[in-house]
Amino acid sequence: MVDWLLASPGFDDAASVLNVGGELLGVVAFAASGALLSVRRDLDIVGIVLLAAATALGGGIIRDVMIGKIPPTAFTDLWLFGAAVATALVIFVWQPPARLTRWPLDITDAVGLGMFAVTGTVTAYQHGLSAPSAAMLGLTTGVGGGIIRDALSGQVPVVLRPNEYLYAIPAAGGAALTAGLLHFDVYRPWIGLLCAAAVIAVRIGSLKFGWHGPRPWYTVRGRKNED
Repeated sequence: MVDWLLASPGFDDAASVLNVGGELLGVVAFAASGALLSVRRDLDIVGIVLLAAATALGGGIIRDVMIGKIPPTAFTDLWLFGAAVATALVIFVWQPPARLTRWPLDITDAVGLGMFAVTGTVTAYQHGLSAPSAAMLGLTTGVGGGIIRDALSGQVPVVLRPNEYLYAIPAAGGAALTAGLLHFDVYRPWIGLLCAAAVIAVRIGSLKFGWHGPRPWYTVRGRKNED
């Protein structure tokens, strides 16, 4: 795999550098979140591998189909699928304690969200989309895996849950910032990593400090009146 990366004609390109490492990190993080949720749901090895792979690759597949990249990268670069399966098998063999299927699930989900929001935007922009369209697909890539994971596990997707902490908002902000940097030709690998880190930090901060997205003023007032 290392030889393939070094031989790649786009390896020296800033976006390609981040996409290679960022895509892999996002796959492993989202695969871990899917596998950990599977353990909480008491699924067998088939369920663990399936949910891990669907979480890790689902957002990227949606993105690739939307930009006309057929077949999607997940079906051509099989090392991504291999990384997802390997992550699932590690968690299956390791048998994590129940307490480690809770906060690590939030951490790995946040990492996948941040990395895919950035790499999804970069991939879409490289395929000729405008900055706003690339940002929208970056957001789709970031939240897509989590939506698929939650739907397959029989729960309301995190982006649609009432009283949920910030999720789509930081992903949208990171994707928009990345798209703006690409549009003005100032994007660099380390800046992309900072964008992803900012998304991750805001997501984790929202879990720790209870940050929520804005709600309509009249629903907030109505809730106070009921109290």
